[in-house]
Amino acid sequence: MKLATNYLGLKLRNPFVAGAGPLSHDVATIRRLEDAGAAAVVLPSLFEEQITLEKQARETHIEAHTEAFSEASSFLPTVDDFDKSCDEYLSLIQEAKASVGIPIIASLNGITPGGWVAHARLIEQAGADALELNYYDLPSDPDETGYDVERRALELVRAVRDEVKIPLAVKLSPFFSSLPNIARSLTAWGANGLVLFNRFYQPDIDIEELDVKPALELSTPHELRLRLRWLAILSSRLDTSYAATGGVHSAVDAIRAIMAGATVVQLVSCLLRYGPEHLEVIVAEFADWLDTHEYESVRQLRGAMNLRNCPDPTGFERANYLRILHGWQV
Repeated sequence: MKLATNYLGLKLRNPFVAGAGPLSHDVATIRRLEDAGAAAVVLPSLFEEQITLEKQARETHIEAHTEAFSEASSFLPTVDDFDKSCDEYLSLIQEAKASVGIPIIASLNGITPGGWVAHARLIEQAGADALELNYYDLPSDPDETGYDVERRALELVRAVRDEVKIPLAVKLSPFFSSLPNIARSLTAWGANGLVLFNRFYQPDIDIEELDVKPALELSTPHELRLRLRWLAILSSRLDTSYAATGGVHSAVDAIRAIMAGATVVQLVSCLLRYGPEHLEVIVAEFADWLDTHEYESVRQLRGAMNLRNCPDPTGFERANYLRILHGWQV
């Protein structure tokens, strides 16, 4: 039984990746994930806002003292020297690389091609095996067109690609006017793979305090269906690496995602709920299912139910909508 797969050009021992989240923020837990069977780990994101705001604050602090003494400009550290968040992140990469034998994938979260993008090069220099760019954009300006939003995404990918040579994955939302078109454009502009999808955490309203409060809910297997549809469509038309993230909680979920076209699946919520060691159970059940159903490899399973290979491809398109509505009985 061959569980190995190739994601972003990285040779992985199986298709199970620990996605970006609280568990991958700690080297000891990353080791536990590796022991449980994780083939790679995605570190938590370093945010554009973290880098930009921190630099602004430190620059203001430094400039306030440069006129105090004539020697001030020589003994005060530079803004980059003060970049603590980045230093901590780079240290996490280095410590993780020294502690485990599986690939470490760093993550940057941002939407504008600004100076913060240069941190991609520092991440590469720290030893990250790949970089996941989490494009978490929520347009709210009515004067901004869909073209503007897509162009910004493409320019960001190009800017990051210009900084690094390591593999680059782009984590997308499903809310584009033509997902197949933007997917193809992203790969043309330098992405080596796509991650479907990031989750837009929905805020809640406190009616007594008149405040907007954050609300975090772990994913459920029902969320996987959206990923299945787009994996089936995209993988039949665009040959690249795909990661399914959001809704994978079991071996059955992983099988469905890979059948739809995923190269790997990323797990976060189920590991937060049951612990890193739960991954060992999922990997074992996945291998048993492949063996029972006489699959010789993950490669043989991948895409077996995408739009090109499934018996009835209309099930992923409008026909599914019609079937559900006409099949309902009171």
